[in-house]
Amino acid sequence: MFGDTLAGGLDRRSFLRQAVGGAAAFGFGASALNFAWPARLFAQEPGERPKRSDGVTVVNPRGRVPLSFIIDDSTCLVNLNRFAMPQFAVATGNRKTYNDAWRKWPAEIPDDFVRKFGNWCGEHGVKGKYSVVPYPACVGRLDRELPGWTDAEVKASIDLVRTLMLPGWDIHPEMITHTWAIDTKTGHPFPEKSMNFAENWGWSVGKSADELTDYFVYALNILKNVGLPCEGVTTPGGFGGRSLVSLSKATLDSCRDVFKTEIPHYFRHLYDRGDESVAPRVEYAADLGGDDPKCVVSIIGCTGDWTGGWDCSDRGFVDKFITPNLKSGRMVEVIERGEPACIVCHWTGIYFNGEEVGFKVFQEAVRRLHARYDHLLWMKLSEIARYWAAKELTTIAKVDNRIEFAAPFACPAFTVKFAADERARPNVGNGDKTILLKEVDTMLALEPGTFVRQGKDVVCCFNLMKGRSLVTW
Repeated sequence: MFGDTLAGGLDRRSFLRQAVGGAAAFGFGASALNFAWPARLFAQEPGERPKRSDGVTVVNPRGRVPLSFIIDDSTCLVNLNRFAMPQFAVATGNRKTYNDAWRKWPAEIPDDFVRKFGNWCGEHGVKGKYSVVPYPACVGRLDRELPGWTDAEVKASIDLVRTLMLPGWDIHPEMITHTWAIDTKTGHPFPEKSMNFAENWGWSVGKSADELTDYFVYALNILKNVGLPCEGVTTPGGFGGRSLVSLSKATLDSCRDVFKTEIPHYFRHLYDRGDESVAPRVEYAADLGGDDPKCVVSIIGCTGDWTGGWDCSDRGFVDKFITPNLKSGRMVEVIERGEPACIVCHWTGIYFNGEEVGFKVFQEAVRRLHARYDHLLWMKLSEIARYWAAKELTTIAKVDNRIEFAAPFACPAFTVKFAADERARPNVGNGDKTILLKEVDTMLALEPGTFVRQGKDVVCCFNLMKGRSLVTW
């Protein structure tokens, strides 16, 4: 369906690049990371959009560029791909890509490394998404038993994720096993061992939204049982690539069902090169003026995995993120466009069988990014999703020196720009409360409750309340 002469780049998992046959079986071109998905594959169901007055622009939160770190293939204790590799080999008919290297890999990624990684990220303000595969590679369920580890060890590992990671990270199930598809009626893998019954390949093809919702609910409930809240999901490998509308709707329905999530989100896509927008896509927006507004947000990554890969097959490529002279690289391209820049990696490559190759690559990339820029804002995926939902779905009406907002969702640090003369001193009214915004000298000083002048424009930052708000000056 798509020839490999297409340029530009994307899909989201590095192993699809190596699983050529699996990609071809779906009609994907010969190298899943070396062609651009046609835009129509991303044009799912946007839903409702409000009318907007001219003259008001919603800009990035606090006028900064959001960053996030997306970690795939992570879970508690289990070195996922050490166990996944032989299952991938069976599914693909013992393709040479999936060799015996896994036999030398450790079975565990220890909590000491999770603690080291989480503490470093906390010290440097890094936020993002951390997958917790609920039934990793069919080794065992986190809410029942994980053979090879004691109950106390599993509980301690889950507690570490809850206390150390949760404050700055969204937790996602990366489907159920990341390998064989599970029959949710029995809780066991389907008997057939082929690509058609592997999460990473064919199982999701042609599935309805209801069928995928059932599958997602199963995964989410395992994490709920161990006290890990989720506002979104991540797809493994090619999961959902030919069921995108169902995938989007299933994310919305399952997260609302299990966790009562107000704004569900999911990670499925990335563009690692080219000019295609990597801004989040707000989908299935509905009932914006009612008591129960709905939407789901697709978060799009902007890099390949240049931190060592899911299979520890390379030593990383930090210069692809940002070069030593700080002047180029994929992150520079996206940041200069002002779009959220979401780095993508695999936890197994971050740990790199104890060598921590990917972690070192990421640390250097962060150092370079902060050396180049002073206007970056690390955010969780759920925070980015909320901001984009408010940005696209809030009704904005400007008349003379007043702007009325009707917001289906509350949003911290909501930031808008509009023309106003030098005498303007904006204030924000929410219900019975009116706040006079404080003027600051620079965009870098902008925070909720302040405004800054930019020539003939004013940029205001305030905490947008759900319902009606009013900016006057």
